[in-house]
Amino acid sequence: MTLTFKTVGVIGAGTMGAGIAQVAAQAGCTVKLFDARDGAAATAITRTGDTLNALVSKGRQTAEAVAATLARLHAAVDLGDFHDCDLIVEAIVEDLAAKQALFKSLEGICAETTILGTNTSSISITAIANGLARPQNVVGMHFFNPAPLMPLVEVVSGHLTAPEAAARVEAASVEWKKTPVRCKSTPGFIANRVARPYYGEAFRALECGAADVATIDLALREAGGFKLGAFELLDLIGLDVNLMVTKSVWNAYYQDSRYRPSLTQEEMVSGGLFGRKSGRGFYKYPEGVPAAPASPEGPKPSAIQYLTESEAMEPLIDRIKAAGIKVQSRKEEDPFGAGMLRVGNATVCLTDGRTATQTSFEDELPNVVMLDLSRDFATSKRVVLAKGEETTAAALSDAVGLFRAVGFEVSIVGDVPGLIVARTIAMLANEGADAVLQGVADAVGVDTAMKLGLGHPEGPLATADRIGMTLINAILINLQSHTGDDRYRQSLLLQRKVWSDGLFI
Repeated sequence: MTLTFKTVGVIGAGTMGAGIAQVAAQAGCTVKLFDARDGAAATAITRTGDTLNALVSKGRQTAEAVAATLARLHAAVDLGDFHDCDLIVEAIVEDLAAKQALFKSLEGICAETTILGTNTSSISITAIANGLARPQNVVGMHFFNPAPLMPLVEVVSGHLTAPEAAARVEAASVEWKKTPVRCKSTPGFIANRVARPYYGEAFRALECGAADVATIDLALREAGGFKLGAFELLDLIGLDVNLMVTKSVWNAYYQDSRYRPSLTQEEMVSGGLFGRKSGRGFYKYPEGVPAAPASPEGPKPSAIQYLTESEAMEPLIDRIKAAGIKVQSRKEEDPFGAGMLRVGNATVCLTDGRTATQTSFEDELPNVVMLDLSRDFATSKRVVLAKGEETTAAALSDAVGLFRAVGFEVSIVGDVPGLIVARTIAMLANEGADAVLQGVADAVGVDTAMKLGLGHPEGPLATADRIGMTLINAILINLQSHTGDDRYRQSLLLQRKVWSDGLFI
């Protein structure tokens, strides 16, 4: 196979730089690795060898393949060694001036056709290229950590990036066995921007008294289908690192409320509670996340009434029927796309962003128990419930009994708008829709970035398509109405999909 780039330079021999160098070398490129710290590049190559040889002992690499990879990795003495590189990727400190200075130096060394790639996760590609003689050669090549394992590369074009330069980086990413996603240079690119609500809504649920940290994480994992809860993930990333990215995106968008940092996170970072690396964040380590508490119990019903129908609730109704519980249906559609059923004394309403108490008052319904959204009621392990102020303990027990009989674990949380999973899924979809609206990437690109870069089980726009745009929009409208917070304003593209009955994917 003819490689797009035969000789690749990587600058910065930290975790990311060494990982990028390994990926390029494994793909067949001759790689020169440089670091300003004496001996750092050679040490990084040695560590890479140790890592790869360990894979040989486990049968996951052949000794021949590892030897060939290591033979293509070379420690560069200085920047002059990069004179014959076709592509140079920098993975140095996240500082605009430092990156600009480096690329200016490289322009005096390299050929006019050399592509200058930057692994920045937050700095404008257009700004990095400013003042260069050949700004058209500057392309964002944003890998995710750890680079050898994570499949996504965001290929980012600034205002002056030549289309052919981005196309070459995209082609090389495929040769390097990565999945490239093209996007334009905007704050946070795709993944770091669209992911902000995952953390932001968890903080807001915590701060408005929905539940404690462990319960919120449990809901996101076992009802939301996310691999890690938001607070677990923050501890893993580092609260300080995550706060830095959040503030970067927030300030870059002129302090738009959608990206507003959390005072709770600020307080913890100020106290040195960074997560795993400091031994304590939202959890203590090495203990980590505590075991889930036992679910409450309730009586098993023989029948329920399905009062208003919705796409989102259909898998739940199928699961109830499969458990041998009779379902009496009125065949009426829910105007907000949510859905409602009655079991015993309880009126169980799938959340549309209102609280149980508000729904009871506005719709004149007795004993409302609000049901949080699940990514997929057919397979999820847990449901999250909240009762209204006037809902009796007996009605809550009736609702719990239904879900326990169907095979769910149950968490009871505070009566807050949007509960936990619904507000998170709705805001992720809203942010993804705005990224598409603003031309950052297309819908497939957004979903691909979120799945491959952040490990989400499904892209946020595909989730919105499946659950129903009417429900997603209603959750946002009611959250904005209840809180008065502009962060919940609905994307114009999302609204158009509602009005046209259209889909993102």
